Amino acid sequence: MQKLFFLSTFLLAATAMYAQGNGQAGITEATNMVTSYFDPGTKLIYAIGAVVGLIGGVKVYGKFSSGDPDTSKTAASWFGACIFLIVAATILRSFFL
Repeated sequence: MQKLFFLSTFLLAATAMYAQGNGQAGITEATNMVTSYFDPGTKLIYAIGAVVGLIGGVKVYGKFSSGDPDTSKTAASWFGACIFLIVAATILRSFFL
């Protein structure tokens, strides 16, 4: 009796899974949910880039004021980090949307 119950339960579950279709609606909804996060994510990356730029500017100014000889190297690395964040956010947005 118990085997018959489990068999009928699995048959009903399999029938219900086939009745749902190919999952196109679920895939479309998931795609819409993921792409809806790109705009706030891009703005967040831009904000992080701005903060990194401000911190880098303060550090470069401090090195410049103290007469440190590798100020240009530090400025280039901080500037490169800011440019990377901005370009990466823009490319990801244009690639996925």
